[in-house]
Amino acid sequence: MTTLLINAHPDFQNDQHYSAKLAQRFLEHYQAAFPEQTVDVLNLYGTEIPQLTTTALLGVWRKQAQHVTLTPDEQHTAAVNRQLLTQFKAHHRIVIVSPLHNFNVTARLKDYLDNILVARETFRYTEAGSVGLMTDDYRVLLLQASGSVYTRQDRYTPMEFSRLYLDKMFTEVMGFDTFDIVRIQGTQTHGVRIDDAVQAGYRDLDAAFTQFYR
Repeated sequence: MTTLLINAHPDFQNDQHYSAKLAQRFLEHYQAAFPEQTVDVLNLYGTEIPQLTTTALLGVWRKQAQHVTLTPDEQHTAAVNRQLLTQFKAHHRIVIVSPLHNFNVTARLKDYLDNILVARETFRYTEAGSVGLMTDDYRVLLLQASGSVYTRQDRYTPMEFSRLYLDKMFTEVMGFDTFDIVRIQGTQTHGVRIDDAVQAGYRDLDAAFTQFYR
């Protein structure tokens, strides 16, 4: 089962971040379960990701729709976009590693989603609304670290926009079979023991891993 690990942390080379600890735990499970296979890793902050601007993706797509010749720079943007989209569609298991920034996904992760949420590629429009095209047992797992706790059913719970956004984009728009989240949370919350939070995240990941490859 081909797996793509998308690291959305700006400081992706620092393995001391709590989302990085979840990623390492995941990779340990993967190596034990599939010793002859490897996980493809995409570090978003170490990769060129075209942005949804009039001089990048929007301009390129507009010209392509009008059958207008692209400039060399636009041809490069189109090629990068195609490469990201092809890579994404080739993996039936997507693992996203990310901190929670201002209650939402990181900026580069949003840029990445703008590259792979493409009509007639990962979804299509119908009279009844959009329909996902990623329906052949595609699954996504979010490994997220946050300073606050979002599972207490208090004022913070509905503010975890990262989970809501990613869940809807993957399952409702692109048609993924499942979306799951594993958290190390409360790392900056009064009364939360860091070691306990990390161990709770590890336990949740241990259980989620089996289901992810079921």
